[in-house]
Amino acid sequence: MPRPDGKPWMYKSFKLGPVKLPCIASVGFQVTFVSFASFLCPGMFNAINGLGGAGLVNAHDINNANTTLYCIFSVVGFFAGSIVNKVGLRLTLLLGGLGYPVFVASLLVYNHTQNTGFLIFAGAMLGVSAALFWTAQGTVMISYPAEEEKGRTISLFWMIFNIGAVIGGLIPLLQNLHSSKNSVNDGTYIGFIAMTTLGLILGAFLCNPLFVKRKDGSRIIMMKNPTWKSEITGLFHTLRTDWYLVFLFPMFFASNWFYTYHFQGVNLPVFNIRTRALNSVLYFGSQIVGAWVFGLMLDRKTWRRSTRARGVAVILFLLTMGIWSGGYEFQKTYTREQMEAHPELKLDWTSHGYIGPMFLYIAYGIYDSAWQTYCYWLMGAMTNNGRKLANFTGFYKGIQSAGAAIAPQLDVKRVSYMAQMLTCWGMVTFSLLFASPIIWTKIKDHSDIDEDLKFSDETKEEVVGETLQSGNN
Repeated sequence: MPRPDGKPWMYKSFKLGPVKLPCIASVGFQVTFVSFASFLCPGMFNAINGLGGAGLVNAHDINNANTTLYCIFSVVGFFAGSIVNKVGLRLTLLLGGLGYPVFVASLLVYNHTQNTGFLIFAGAMLGVSAALFWTAQGTVMISYPAEEEKGRTISLFWMIFNIGAVIGGLIPLLQNLHSSKNSVNDGTYIGFIAMTTLGLILGAFLCNPLFVKRKDGSRIIMMKNPTWKSEITGLFHTLRTDWYLVFLFPMFFASNWFYTYHFQGVNLPVFNIRTRALNSVLYFGSQIVGAWVFGLMLDRKTWRRSTRARGVAVILFLLTMGIWSGGYEFQKTYTREQMEAHPELKLDWTSHGYIGPMFLYIAYGIYDSAWQTYCYWLMGAMTNNGRKLANFTGFYKGIQSAGAAIAPQLDVKRVSYMAQMLTCWGMVTFSLLFASPIIWTKIKDHSDIDEDLKFSDETKEEVVGETLQSGNN
């Protein structure tokens, strides 16, 4: 039935201060919107971290800042799903963007004053805000789309997000194109501060999920009036009812572990600053390709969903063996001590022998996007309940960040690059094998709506094909 003002139901409004802003409540628009916020906040963070040592000469203090960041991220992330459900996606995303410009500003200050205290504080602040940002983002990405569109939706996000990292990587590449130094200039950090601040502002304009409708008319399953008690109780209820998610925890743990080795164990010691910037662009650019390919495979309608889950697991295992064995062969060509004693050995993109390591680094980027896309898709294949998926995403980001907190300390303790590389390879191989029983037995061709509704106060009639009424604000 039409609205009294003649506008379609899918268009709603919300107020931000004195300004009334349109809010287009389609799944595609909302996912794209969150993707661009991610483009500007974590996308820029990835770009600057991808330079190796965050563009600094020495990685010691940035490793400690990242450890602080991910330690706090892991704790807050575990409960972030409850915060999302209680506070709401829009406010959580807005708060989640606060830490990114502050962290980049701390790098600028550190480059001039070596103020380690501010750097560590900024890492801690980003740990809190990033946990909120990523949990809100993940909830939108895997709970909003219909079952048959989740793979493409995840890949769309990952592509836009990594375009941000590519553009972010082009900034230091162009600004340091003729630089022979091993650190980036001030303009690089100022550009990142401006872009992350814009991403923070975007968080204020996310639509209320109560207004979002899929193409088939179904709504997002969320609890209407959650309390802190209901959310904390629901968090542990999720672990009890969906205990099999624990089999995916090693995959979650490994998903950010290899970043330290990629950035601090390969890009930083082996290449000069302008080539590090180019490698960063190639690394994140290749993730766009990887996300697109895996998104198509995961949504291929000619295969049942259970078949897709198993087939992609096999492909990911083969990639693990192929790419990391290539990494092992490359790692045998240099050591930490050798590169520190002879900085003149650093490769430039004009150097003989650069092409092989370049393609290896591209393969590492493809592997990362494949791994992350598959993890998100597996969670989305287990349920369509937005409240439960907020908890799933919180578990994912919390456990992922626990791994990301430990890995930099291996570099701080000067563990050999070869040992770090073998640890990465062993961890991803083990986690895939550990998750395989769940992948083979728990991914069904369709999610049961009655099971999904146990975590909300919706009814089946409200969720499927109901038109929103104007009073539901």
